[in-house]
Amino acid sequence: MNENLARKLKELPNQSGVYFHKSADGEIIYIGKAANLRNRVRSYFNREHTDTKTRALVAEISDTDWIETESEIDALFLESEMVKRYMPRYNILLRDDKSAVYVRIPFSDFTPTVALTRTPVDDGAEYIGPFYSALPIKNALRFLRKIFPYYANKNDADSKLLLQLGLIPNPENPANYKKDLKMLARYLRGERVKIQKEIEKEMDTAAKDLAFEKAADLRNKLQNLNELRRQIVFGRDEFMDISKDQALVGLRDLLDLAEIPRRIEAYDISHISGAHNVASMVVATNGVADRREYRKFKISRNVNDDYAALREVITRRLKHLSDWGRPDLVLIDGGIGQLNAVSDLLDVESIPCIGRDKGGDHSRNAPVEIVAPNFDKAPIKLNHDDHIAKLIARLDEEAHRFAVSYHTNLRNKSLFR
Repeated sequence: MNENLARKLKELPNQSGVYFHKSADGEIIYIGKAANLRNRVRSYFNREHTDTKTRALVAEISDTDWIETESEIDALFLESEMVKRYMPRYNILLRDDKSAVYVRIPFSDFTPTVALTRTPVDDGAEYIGPFYSALPIKNALRFLRKIFPYYANKNDADSKLLLQLGLIPNPENPANYKKDLKMLARYLRGERVKIQKEIEKEMDTAAKDLAFEKAADLRNKLQNLNELRRQIVFGRDEFMDISKDQALVGLRDLLDLAEIPRRIEAYDISHISGAHNVASMVVATNGVADRREYRKFKISRNVNDDYAALREVITRRLKHLSDWGRPDLVLIDGGIGQLNAVSDLLDVESIPCIGRDKGGDHSRNAPVEIVAPNFDKAPIKLNHDDHIAKLIARLDEEAHRFAVSYHTNLRNKSLFR
């Protein structure tokens, strides 16, 4: 490593961006994107590479430069443009032939869909790319779908859940769909700043024309675009961001929560005809079970009254907000009756709550149906393969398991006294 390269490695910022490895004669031999330029570029020189092509690249690097970007998504788009511009030879040698993907949008279709493909053809559709790794562009599209709703396939139009989550366009405004798709295509080509300025101008015009609903929609779109710049799309292990979790983001949007629910607590009651009455509290932090935070409760009265038991548990739980932490969302095993038994207690602390109404079915195939005290409509039924459904089912089943385990333990102890 020469002195100039060693000096530059010390100057690398902890910022997303695109880096350019150069040979001794100044040729750009490799271009890559990074969530953290300092960590990524240094990794070429501080580890032993087993791949012969990578070792050959590192041996030839004499200089490196970089361009910082405001977000990972900007880095993703910039990398695509720079590779197309310079066609570095090591990008060709090091990438798998199957890794380059394109975003395909057939604008001429009656209901265009947005999909990824590795084989663009001359079929009249618009192909945006290539992007040199599939996972980041998949993640980017997942986040962008909340801002520019689109159909991923023809069957999406029949999904009430996707419509409720705002992930597909309102079928009553087909003209708006084509407009959003064009915005999406432009964004994928890297026109983020220009698009944001256009939306700001359109929002100001709508407000002056007293079109407040339209202005509010544009404001939300603008806020989501700003939030998108903070999303993690490269799938790295360092600096994991909670916004990667589709289920948590979906819950926030579905329940109209102010923030992503980082701490979710799930509760269940277990007893046999009121005997050995216990309750469980299981906790998910950032969507993952956090067993250190689990709690179990022995109900003070052995009565066959789940409503009273839940009310006692929540009352006791709320006395520990300062030392146990504050939940962002509470999940109750039960329907609207169980939920109404505790919702007033949680309302005082401004803690949102939902229930999972299984209709008496406690099997692993039980339906995932959400009820909430503030819903002014029928319970929301989720498909089993939906991300939100999987998270709720996982937490509810864990709460049930933990409660039954505690109940069984107490019952067994009483039998051997």
